[in-house]
Amino acid sequence: MSKEKLLDENGKRKFGMLDSVSYAAGDFGCNMSFALKSTLVIFWTQFMKMESSLYALLLIIVQVWDAINDPLIGSIIDADKHQYKKNKFLAYIWAGSIGLLVAGALCFLPIPTAPKWAKIIIFIAGYVIWDAFYTVANVPYGSLLSLISKDPADRASLSAWRSIGSMIGNMVPMVILPMIIYDENNNIIGSKVFLAALIMGILGFISFQFMIKTTVVREEDDVKCNEPKEKINILAAIKNFAKNRPAIGATVAAMGMFIGMQGGTAAVTVLFQSYFKNVQISGIVQLFAMIPIVAFTPFARKMVTKYGKKELSVVGAICSMVACALMLIIRITPDGKGIAIYVVCQLINSLGMGIYSTVSWSMMGDAIDYNEWKSGSREEGTVYSLHSFFRKLAQGVGPSLALLLMVGLGYSEAHAGNQLFTVALNLRYLVAGLYLFSAVMQFVGLALIYNLDKKTLEEMNTALEAKAAANASAKPATDAE
Repeated sequence: MSKEKLLDENGKRKFGMLDSVSYAAGDFGCNMSFALKSTLVIFWTQFMKMESSLYALLLIIVQVWDAINDPLIGSIIDADKHQYKKNKFLAYIWAGSIGLLVAGALCFLPIPTAPKWAKIIIFIAGYVIWDAFYTVANVPYGSLLSLISKDPADRASLSAWRSIGSMIGNMVPMVILPMIIYDENNNIIGSKVFLAALIMGILGFISFQFMIKTTVVREEDDVKCNEPKEKINILAAIKNFAKNRPAIGATVAAMGMFIGMQGGTAAVTVLFQSYFKNVQISGIVQLFAMIPIVAFTPFARKMVTKYGKKELSVVGAICSMVACALMLIIRITPDGKGIAIYVVCQLINSLGMGIYSTVSWSMMGDAIDYNEWKSGSREEGTVYSLHSFFRKLAQGVGPSLALLLMVGLGYSEAHAGNQLFTVALNLRYLVAGLYLFSAVMQFVGLALIYNLDKKTLEEMNTALEAKAAANASAKPATDAE
């Protein structure tokens, strides 16, 4: 009897904490591979001695392929009719996790004396291999959220816990790596980066396996993954995505978030190398900035239920805009006082960004439902992968443009961690400017484009539930025929 209470009406485990922790473990696994990506610029320009302009060009090339790769794999997953033992998405995640064991380390082969042509091949080949396995794991992982539960509060919980998994996956290397991979002169040590990438690949693999073992898919009947279906029309799916305002709004906001996070990464590292003269503490400073996100996450579910995802996220975007504007205007000196001011501004910015990040994946789950509501077709893999396509563009174009701006402001890879003070000062303003641009993009995407406010979301869910009930009642009659 007690066992029956733990099962839902379909005989599956009721949604609970294990689902949230399990989903969080998946993003922890992703970030064990993804976290070191922020070190690429410093590794390749300072340790491998690649010209910044060449690196920026190569990064755009591989990132464009990265972006194209996502919808291709997404459409393959959507069209896959193979009968899997547990779930199609989990099978792809398992395959991706195998490759990610070592793929991340291929991007950090420490061969600084290699000729330029060899460095170009090593960079492109390593990145493409890593990206292929990362996409195979990450695209179905994002699509999986809408299949674990259809309840808005459950999805908000999954999204919030995904953010926790992401934060932990980022925080661990964020704090520890700067203390390990930089020497006393603030210069990067390539061999230690390579070793760290191998260790993080193993940790990510273990995390993925835990998630695969403990995930329960409850909404598979709504998405006939293992039954014959109509052939996926990519052009039609892209057209549906273009009409999907929630998906477009969430994508614009996510692009803004990544332009700030990824675009500003190299500038922030150089800021601590050459302006604050202490790159080892950069991780600890960024850890403090995570405090508001961690503090908000436990309340995310209740606040979403009360106020709505869009409504909360817009307030967060306004907080970020205010904080980043202050960071740009206030005088931040290269001493302890300046670091304290920087941390306070980042705390406020982090609170604003954290509100959105805790519900961002849930908002994309709702956007997938919106696609079904308006077009009659869910297309999880395609919708999510197109969203991922533009995120990846932001992750590639953002750092490349930021690096070119850094070069324009005087940055030189030859000086490594000891840039001229005037250059370091310029980068201090560049960091604030990038963060402000990021916050404005989030506001535009969430406030002006994303149209699933609390009232509309309730209307959509009611309509989809009625449609599902009608299909369920019609199915016995069809079977009888």
